Amino acid sequence: MSGIGTESNDPLPSPPEEQQATTGLDKDEEDLHQRKEEDSKGKGEMSDRVSGQNGEPKTDDQNPTVSQVYTATKMTLLPKSPHVKTHALVNEISFLSYTFLFNYISKKKSTICEKCNVALPVFSLQDQDQLVILYGGTNVAVMYDQTSNSQHVLQGHSSPISCLCVSEDRRWLVTADRGQESLVIIWDSFSGIPVRTLFDSHPEGGVAVLALSKDSKYLDFLICSQRVCIWDWTNETEDPLCVTDLNQEYGFQNHIIFNPNDITQLLSNSESQVLFYTRDKQHLDYIAPELLDKTFNKVVGMLSQSVFHWRGLQALSATSAGNLVLWDMVRASSTSRPLVRRAVKLIPLQKDGITVLTLTDSFIVTGDTLGHVKFYDENFKLISWYSEFNLDPITSISFSKEVPPNSSQGYLKDCTLEAKMFVIRNFVLSTVSSTVVHVNAQGGVLQTLLREHCEALHAVACHPQQPVVAMGSHSGILKVWDYERKVSICSRVFEKERHIQCIAYDPQGFYLAVGFASGSVHVLDACTLLSEAEERFNFSQDCITHITFSPDSLYLATAVSRHTIMQRWKYLGRHHSHYKPIRDLLFGVYLDSTQPRLLSLGMDRRLVEYDLQNSKVKDELLILSSERIEQSAVPTCMAWYPPLTTEDFLLTASDLYKMKLFNSTTKMCRKTLLGPTYGSPVEKMAMLPFSKDHDPSAHYMAYITNDKVGVQILPIDGNPHKSSALICHPTGVSAMACSYDSRYVFTAGGSDCTVLSWEISLNALEAAASLGGKELIPFYSLLDGGRDGELFREMEDFFYYCQLRNQGIDSMEMRQVSTRIPLAEVPFVMRALGFFPTEQELEDMQNEVKFSRYAESGRYVTDIDLEEFIKLYVNHRPAFGISRKELLHTFQVLGDSYVMGEPVVNKNELLELLQDRGEHMTENELAECFTTLVGLNSEGGGPELGAFECDDAEDVLESEIPEEISMETFASDILGFPIYIKEILHSSQEGMLSPSGSEVA
Repeated sequence: MSGIGTESNDPLPSPPEEQQATTGLDKDEEDLHQRKEEDSKGKGEMSDRVSGQNGEPKTDDQNPTVSQVYTATKMTLLPKSPHVKTHALVNEISFLSYTFLFNYISKKKSTICEKCNVALPVFSLQDQDQLVILYGGTNVAVMYDQTSNSQHVLQGHSSPISCLCVSEDRRWLVTADRGQESLVIIWDSFSGIPVRTLFDSHPEGGVAVLALSKDSKYLDFLICSQRVCIWDWTNETEDPLCVTDLNQEYGFQNHIIFNPNDITQLLSNSESQVLFYTRDKQHLDYIAPELLDKTFNKVVGMLSQSVFHWRGLQALSATSAGNLVLWDMVRASSTSRPLVRRAVKLIPLQKDGITVLTLTDSFIVTGDTLGHVKFYDENFKLISWYSEFNLDPITSISFSKEVPPNSSQGYLKDCTLEAKMFVIRNFVLSTVSSTVVHVNAQGGVLQTLLREHCEALHAVACHPQQPVVAMGSHSGILKVWDYERKVSICSRVFEKERHIQCIAYDPQGFYLAVGFASGSVHVLDACTLLSEAEERFNFSQDCITHITFSPDSLYLATAVSRHTIMQRWKYLGRHHSHYKPIRDLLFGVYLDSTQPRLLSLGMDRRLVEYDLQNSKVKDELLILSSERIEQSAVPTCMAWYPPLTTEDFLLTASDLYKMKLFNSTTKMCRKTLLGPTYGSPVEKMAMLPFSKDHDPSAHYMAYITNDKVGVQILPIDGNPHKSSALICHPTGVSAMACSYDSRYVFTAGGSDCTVLSWEISLNALEAAASLGGKELIPFYSLLDGGRDGELFREMEDFFYYCQLRNQGIDSMEMRQVSTRIPLAEVPFVMRALGFFPTEQELEDMQNEVKFSRYAESGRYVTDIDLEEFIKLYVNHRPAFGISRKELLHTFQVLGDSYVMGEPVVNKNELLELLQDRGEHMTENELAECFTTLVGLNSEGGGPELGAFECDDAEDVLESEIPEEISMETFASDILGFPIYIKEILHSSQEGMLSPSGSEVA
């Protein structure tokens, strides 16, 4: 499908600020369809938009009401005017343009297609009145105005951007990604509005390279599956004009370009092959002329980029050996009349490998591995070069659209014998080391626009009292920024340790602790980033994964995989407290005291507290307590819960999308709640600091998942409308930090070398929560069928049946009907609804209700009403059903053999595991469960597990369960899921299975 913007009153596709819910919330299919509907409302022809002189849009005299695209000028977008924030998180100042995000240069990074290994280019949009460039990173592109230090973020993709291009007049920008639901979006550079979106046009893996024709009418893109498509994006066609599939033997084509003199001709190249295309109406044919070392009896080298010569017939290809391959039209033989394209000459242009090849005016321009830019005339004679910039290998060169002035005053002289003035356009170039520079040709002035991290960036921290954010990367660069003024305050490069893994400010903001992958720790002055020799610690050879200060700044704790290291400005001790990696490390204070306390949370499901008061001896860190807080879920993070109740709570999150509140003293689980369910569980969370601009009684939490950042209204109660999330780093978020005034959340993208800033709009978050409904309305929506569905009616029936059972089923006396049931009946209602909690989960439910009012009244709660039960059920039941992948993995782990290619589990081993491991079951209990599941127990099981009487339990288990249990038998015959093993093994979808056999989102 495709969508198109309008020319009159029909709404254009939503601006980037209004698309964030589409690209961020994890309701991907619903949001994608909504975008398609909005985007397909346009009915105007886009061809008129690009037919004006210099790309200026034509006005419509007959229709005075025109869209923003038609009224926009190049000064419309920047600086951006204030607007009403309609989303809880706004990528208001993505630090793309302030060098906080810069991942598109290094070929190791995620935005580079793994097959074609092509870096995203940087484009010069204008450089006279304003110096504006375009570049991309993660899932956004940025128009950065260096003159005013402002930016506009083009946000519409939910997957990493794989390529981008601009029209010759710089009016139209094109971005594409390579995700599962990949998009191609055409943007108006004057207004920042997306004017056309191509949906579902390349499901085979996304777009690898893009090209626009000289008249900007035709868009050509090459899909990662090696399919070339040409679109006339200026009309409403739903399909490309022509499509052709390439032979895989020609290698992955990583560069494509239109012939500027003939839009029916194109070329592309891989590292070893150049393809020439000819379009004839709806057909696209190509030829692959031979090019080998034996063609010229010389080493050709790997091909980097190719261009058409401005004369049209010839073409040029640059190689890693410093050669230029000249392609021309020749006759196939002396007797044949048709012309074919062949490599006719190999020109040894220079010794160093050529990485970039382009044309400007009458010059051939190259960028090479030494960071030099050279200019040649049409006869391949060197005219001038720039070699004094001391740059790394060049990855892109983009010349300004503004022609140089008539006067040659101030220009450098060329290297010819005549020493003429070398008059060229200004240009922007980028390097593999994440550097972008602007070259003013009039005087040869070099201006560095961006110079930033070129390796993984995992560390980010905010100053506790100032608008300052610090970030560190594996390149050893530590930078501190003023995020309000958008200027760098100070920086430091660590040459020895290099790989910065985590950083943290102390609560007073005087010190900045830096943890390295080498295991060393530096404590720096927060203002100067300098450190003394005695403030460097190296007591581990493993990577520092977590680092934190105590509230009084006296203690510094670090986590090294399974170890916890405690430092009181001098090394105190460490302890191997977990047998699996530590997921979080947290300082706090004891109740009614200022004494610090330290806790660690591990993937071994244990919450460990350390005895700081008695750990006085060097190299001795004592453990105060170690509690197992989960049975099957793996905890991911923890945080101190705000003082919303009289109790002091510790909040934890797990990989099963649950959050739990633990009493900070007794470590008892006091509440289990449904957490955000945006595609992946919560990985890190932090309470937003108190802000004088907000209601003092209101509390909020920021969190990150695998690829999203979100905010949550407290108290947490399982209401899904009290949370909002957006995609921030499609390849994964590694760290998060909150500003001291609760206005911003900063996220680090790890491998994408990214730090993004997200402005928080709490008013928008509260408004969204209000629209979701009050009291039980949000929870009804979490039940199948809602308030009027069958599940709710079953709840009512079971609820009142419990009252009858407690008063005696056979009683003829007057019934006392109420709205509450005894707490002891909760397990049976849960099981009747198809949720079978473990004994530990049942105990947690009982405690949650029993102690819900104990702190206020001093009394236990012994019954529960229907509304409270619905919340209990929604929060405790699994967030999703049984996944096919999970079922397959379980059988692969438990099974020791295969039958007909399917994993099977031995019956005796399964029964032994059920009786001896985990929560033990007796043989009678096993017999009761299995006979009930297979339908042999006419009563459907007893009211209490273990009340089932069976003298021959062993015989029942022996006769009713096969010796070898396959997945199909277990799923369909025992659990009642009508699924087939082949469907599980070969399905690419990871759907969820419910007892009815239907898939659950």
